[in-house]
Amino acid sequence: MVTEKNTRARRGRPANEALGQTIVDTAGELFAELGFQATTLDKVAQRAKISKLSIYRHFENKEALFGAAFAARCQQLIPQALFEGVEGSAEDQLMAVGSSLLRTLLRPDVRNVEAMVMADMTSQKSLSKLHYEAGPAHIIAQVEALLRQLHAMAVLNVPDPLRSARLFAALFKGSDLLIIARFDEPRAEDDNEIESYCRSAVAMFIAAHGGNDHAGGYSPASRSKSKI
Repeated sequence: MVTEKNTRARRGRPANEALGQTIVDTAGELFAELGFQATTLDKVAQRAKISKLSIYRHFENKEALFGAAFAARCQQLIPQALFEGVEGSAEDQLMAVGSSLLRTLLRPDVRNVEAMVMADMTSQKSLSKLHYEAGPAHIIAQVEALLRQLHAMAVLNVPDPLRSARLFAALFKGSDLLIIARFDEPRAEDDNEIESYCRSAVAMFIAAHGGNDHAGGYSPASRSKSKI
């Protein structure tokens, strides 16, 4: 029998989920604005216009909230669909993923979060772990899955997909454009600069993994085979 009480309880579950999302969004804003140490659960509660107890019902502590907020930001910036929906040759797919990754790393808000983590000497070790698990580890796992597919179709020779995924990510994380962005943002964010760097990085990666054409060009047959 469906009672009014049961109905209210069922309607309350989405509200709790919505509240959890509100907490994550609000915390993400404050962490970006104030840094980890200066952001307190009291401040999150005040901005979200909720009680501090409501936060503890969703998150054990501030570290857990930071991890959730950073993971949510990563999912917004590099959605799972990017890796699942890319088609074309291996070069096309790696270019799509690589350029998206580099553009994400160049975003001021992403660079600010990383700078915040590195500057927080008190909690740097724990924050770095949360940062890695929510960001780089997630991205590397998705690149690894893509490389496994390309290897299975014999488009590229990737006997160790995890190691190769880490190397692929390092090609973009190590871009000098990330340093240039500190003093010349227009140049670092220029489409031609990004395109040029990504094409060189992808060509190098393909050459190291036995592509059908080390220059990144594929025959019609290989392009057909590389569809995902």
